[in-house]
Amino acid sequence: MNGRALVAWNLRRLRTERGLSQERLAADTGVDRAYVSELERAQANASVDLLDRLAEVLTAPLAEFFMEPQDPENPPAALRSGRRPKNG
Repeated sequence: MNGRALVAWNLRRLRTERGLSQERLAADTGVDRAYVSELERAQANASVDLLDRLAEVLTAPLAEFFMEPQDPENPPAALRSGRRPKNG
């Protein structure tokens, strides 16, 4: 797996583990949601500055983006789409 694919894999893994939508992560890091999607599909390169911001928002060490997946055949599951229902 190349570097861009590792970042994509781990970005999605970290985001979904924390229950964050692409939209929320994008807003918290100051980038467009479409750019987060491109990063997760390994169609864009993130700068080191952006990786730093993503790591901060995801409360993860920067090195976490470069960890080899234990099971590369099973990508991180997607979050359920759609808006969450309002309480009340």
